This record gives sequence, C-alpha cells and structure tokens, in this order.
Amino acid sequence: MISIRRVGAFAVALSVAGSLALAGCGSQGGSGGGSRSGTGDESSTGSASAVKAYDINPVPRDRVRDGGLLRWGLNEYPTNWNLNHVDGNLAMVKKVIDALMPSAFRSNEKGEISANTDYLTEGEITARKPKQVVRLTLNRSARWSDGKPITWEDYKAQWQAMNGKNGDYRVAGTTGYQDIESVAKGKDDHEVVVTFAKPFGDWQSLFGPLYPKGTNATPDGFNNGWLNKIPVTAGPFKFVSFDQTAKTVTIVRDDAWWGDRAKLDQIIYRALESDALVGAFSNGELDTFDVGPSAPDYARAKSTQGAIVRQAAGPDFRHITMNGESAVLSDVNVRRAVAMAINRQAIAQSDLQGLDWPIVLLNNHFFMNTQEGYQDNAGEVGVYNVERAKQLLDAAGWRLEGQTRKKDGKELTLRFVMPSGLQLTKSEAEITQSMLAQVGVKVTLHAVPSDDYFTRYVIPGNYDITAFAYVGTPFPVSSGYGQYADATKDSKGRLQWNANLGRIGSPQIDAAMDKATADLDGAQAIADTNAADKLIWEAVNVVTLYQRPQNVAVKNTLANYGARGFYDLRYQDIGFTG
Repeated sequence: MISIRRVGAFAVALSVAGSLALAGCGSQGGSGGGSRSGTGDESSTGSASAVKAYDINPVPRDRVRDGGLLRWGLNEYPTNWNLNHVDGNLAMVKKVIDALMPSAFRSNEKGEISANTDYLTEGEITARKPKQVVRLTLNRSARWSDGKPITWEDYKAQWQAMNGKNGDYRVAGTTGYQDIESVAKGKDDHEVVVTFAKPFGDWQSLFGPLYPKGTNATPDGFNNGWLNKIPVTAGPFKFVSFDQTAKTVTIVRDDAWWGDRAKLDQIIYRALESDALVGAFSNGELDTFDVGPSAPDYARAKSTQGAIVRQAAGPDFRHITMNGESAVLSDVNVRRAVAMAINRQAIAQSDLQGLDWPIVLLNNHFFMNTQEGYQDNAGEVGVYNVERAKQLLDAAGWRLEGQTRKKDGKELTLRFVMPSGLQLTKSEAEITQSMLAQVGVKVTLHAVPSDDYFTRYVIPGNYDITAFAYVGTPFPVSSGYGQYADATKDSKGRLQWNANLGRIGSPQIDAAMDKATADLDGAQAIADTNAADKLIWEAVNVVTLYQRPQNVAVKNTLANYGARGFYDLRYQDIGFTG
C-alpha cells in the first residue's frame, strides 16, 4: 500500500497531505479490491452513507474545454523522481509521474484491471503449468521522449533491477519481480514473454510505472539518475522544469504523444507546507489539493466560492509506526505495550470528526473495512488496555520510578517525529504523548521540515515512533508486501529495509506473504493474506488506525479529476468545463 507520502512504490506509497503519505508498491490497478459502490458524479450529499467508490466528475472528452492551466498543490517537494526507488516511493511523486510515465495496466473504479492500451494492446496468461507464463503485446506506437521505442528490453531491465538479486539497487520493493524466472523477447521487439519461477497472482501489478532501460541498467542510474531531474518521459505530458525557489514542477502537453491529445496545456505542481495549502486554494492560487483527514481544511475548502471537496473510499489508511531498530522498541513486548496503551478510537475520533466519514477502526494491514476479505486480526494488540500495557512493561524490566519508567538507569523515552505544518500529526502526537504518560512512557515531540520528513527521518530509521498514511492499490498483498518484508543485504553486507519503514520483519511473515501472492484462487488468497496479517499484528510493526478518506478540493469546473478511489486517472482527459 502507497504511506500518505509514499505512493505506489511498488506496493504502496507514502503520503503526508492532510497527513503525509507513502505510495504503495504495485502502484497501478489490480484485480481484487472491491470498495463501496458509487458513480463518481457530483450528485451525492457527501454524507457517510453516500461515500463513493470514486468522485472525479466524469465528463466526456468532447465536453471538456481544450487548453488551460491546472495549478496543483503538493505538500512536499520531492528530490528523487524514480517511483520505484525507496526515496521516490512517495504519493507526491506519483501525482507527477502518472502524467509522464508508462504503466502496463490500469484499474477502473471497481478495482477491475485491464490493459492500458496506450502502452499495451494485450496482456494474458498463456500457461499455468509447468510454470506461469504471461505474454504482453506492446503498442507499437509507444516511444520514449528521446525517440526510442518502448520494447521488451525495457521490461527486462526493470525486472533485473527490481528482483532483489542486486542489493545495491535501493528498490522500494521486490514483490512479484522476485518471482520471475525470465523476461524474454517474443516474436519481435514488441512482444514480452514473462516466465515465473513460481505463481504470482497479482502479475498485473508489475511494470507500472515502467522506466527506460537506461535507468535500470546500473545501480547508479537507478539510484541517482532521477535525482532532481526527469530525463525522459512517455506520456500525454512531458517535463519542462523545476523551480527550486518557488518549489514548482512544470509539465506541458506532449504533442508527440500517440494517444488522445491532452486537454490541458500545462500543469504546474506547487509544494507548500500542509497548513498553507488550504489558504492558497481559498485565495485562488491553486485549483486543487489533497485535503486529507483535516476537518478545519475540509470545512474551509468546502466553503470556498466556486469549489467543491470530492470524497471517495480508497485503499489508503492512517497508522502509527514504531521503529523496531530503536534501542527501546527492539523488544516486541515494549512495542506491544505501547500499542495497547494508545486509545486508537480516541485518535480516530479526533482525526475524523467533521469529515462526513465513518469513524471505524481498521484492524487489518491488507484489506480495508470496505473490501471483501476483511477480518479483524488485531487480537490483544488492538485492544486499548492500560493495565495490560503496564504489566508488559514491568515484565520487560521497565520499572516505574516517579512519573516515568527506567531500566538500568535509562529512562523510557520515545521520540515522536512529525512533519512541520501538519496539525493532524501534531494532534496525534500530543494525544499519544498524553496516553503513554499514563503507563510511564515519556514521549518527546520533534517537528522536522516536511520535505525532509521521509527521506531524512522515516526512511533511514531516524525516529522512534511516527504517524502517516499509506496509499494503496487494488492489489492488497503485493501492494503492502514491501512494508512488512524482512531486510535484505547490499553488496557490502548492510541491511536494506527498503519500504519496510518499521524495520520489523521475519522469515515467517515473508513466507506467509509469499504464499498469499502465489495463490491464483481468490478464496485461498484471502485466507492466506489474513494468516500473514495475524503474524504482522503479533510482530507489532504498523499499528493501523482507520481507512483514510480521500478528500480532494477542486474548482467545481474541473473534470475527470478528484478522489479517485481505485480508479487510475487518465491525465489526458483532465480539464475544465467552463
């Protein structure tokens, strides 16, 4: 699943808007994720009972005005634009890259997957025994902005970079790619034959986004080739410039694009601190921004003249993550005590009140409450129980001395890192601080610049506890796999946790997730996914809070964009009706 700042990384993206977020690994659409029904139009009252599967104001292309500028607000200014890299696996990166780069498959609002015909004319399983074989037939018109055609060699290079065999590639996740035995040329350069060493049910989650062969050819190209640059594209828009001072990214319609001509002339993404976005929107400086679960911003955006907040259910969730490599939190019983001492219902109530959204706890790491397959696997860890938390801390040797606990003369203190300017996380941190004080755990709050929050703190493990969101995909397991996978090693023997920001994993969890992703039978896949989820709860890595509402503020004349749910946007169709 994509943290609120991470977006589709390979499995999930991180996100900070209204809550920072990460993208999920496996960032394109998938086959198993149902959600609340909905039509995507503007007719809903916006009440909790009318939550939609997507809410984008769908308008036929012939009724969308040609031309125009879309001013799009972001809550951070990324530096690495390789969405498949652990530092680039951010929701804000995905919002830009989806307009510029290929994806083999796309999802509709129901989570149903089909070939993205701009790049792929057909994708099918041609054999299941003795091995699973997939054939991809590429669109012969598709080419990179440097004029080179998109061929089977681009697919092979991405597999080789992402399969985990070379730990020097700092990938967001290896899910699916690690199960491939070979990627070969078919009848010509525009046919790709993918043979799997073992079955992989979410095969349509792969190769999205696809980067060119040159990016994936070497670890240096993969890790550094997209730092503060976007060297090549292959979408309805093309990259123009960065402005580091104004914190903007400018893209324009690509007239060399072979698909439907983009309606907009230009998109300018502008990064601001989270608390400044709603002001810029209300003042007419932005046409859209992600409100996230912020009740004050939601109310202000809704009251803005000529604006609307589009809301939908999606595979995104808010959570508290603990760093398993932290000296104090390396003990699973301490993590268990911390989780049980936090009243998640109180945090959810604080976060979601006033958002026209159901206040329901999420007790599963893979399935949302609204999805088929969901079951509560949290067990004892998910129950607010102060007395049990105290017992666990006592048993772990942390004895109460005055107001705080100590062990071997050291005080039990946790550093809660949070992005500056984001009231939601600040409120969650303060509530957590108050709750943990009741069991003798001291929590100190550390605000850091939003642009640095993931890359300098969360991803390298420079924190004890934090809160953000994961933005998921229609592929529940492959999307979330990287977030819970055990560490690997690079060529120098250093541990690489990739997308697992809690730095907590085990061979048992990996084996359980591997079994789930290998299932081609839907019912068995659900059962095996829930078995893996129980192990993750026992390890106490990510402590889920609630399914995060997708609240997107837009000008009311903006068409084919908003809260997308499982729907993969067609950037060439986005535009204005007036």
